[in-house]
Amino acid sequence: MMKKKMKNYGDVKHNDISKSTEIKENTTDQDKLYPQESDNSGSVGSAESAFDGSEGGATSSDKVVLEVKAGEEKLAEMQDKYIRLSAEFDNYRKRTLREKMDLSKYAGEKLLLGILPLMDDFERALKHLDTTGDCVVLKDGIEIIYGKFSDFLKQNGVKEIESLNCSFNVDLHDAVSKVPVEEADKKGKVVDVLLKGYYLQDKVLRHSKVVVGD
Repeated sequence: MMKKKMKNYGDVKHNDISKSTEIKENTTDQDKLYPQESDNSGSVGSAESAFDGSEGGATSSDKVVLEVKAGEEKLAEMQDKYIRLSAEFDNYRKRTLREKMDLSKYAGEKLLLGILPLMDDFERALKHLDTTGDCVVLKDGIEIIYGKFSDFLKQNGVKEIESLNCSFNVDLHDAVSKVPVEEADKKGKVVDVLLKGYYLQDKVLRHSKVVVGD
């Protein structure tokens, strides 16, 4: 009985060894038929990956170069505009400064040009002093000159500040002195004008110097 069982176990073992041998032989035959299938597939995939990577890298590099060139061109354009604007502003500043200097230097040109005819009248009046003794004629001549000069001042916005018999106003008058007055309505008012004051448009050009009743 024991011998029969051992024989059967040996048969099973022999059969397993035979099957494994057949599998190895089949595998060897397949390797012989397709010896580089797995290796070729791996190498082809890696080659394609390397090609794709190199191509993508070259494209990105070209884009970077183009962007750098575009940036340099834009920078050069902006620098050129800045230089031009800076030069224009410098010329404008110099021109404006020159105009301001000329304006301050010749601001009274028109005013003085209007005064010159009055100067001519005074010179003619002085010449007549030596040739005539008629005081009435001289007086009339001086009054004419005074009238012309008064009109000239009015044309240029200069007008007299009304002060006599007006209430004293510190914004318009400079009180030189105070004098006692008998009339009650003259107290605190201007009773005498020592020097006339004038407006220039709406601004006080010169205050009136006055005497105030007390």
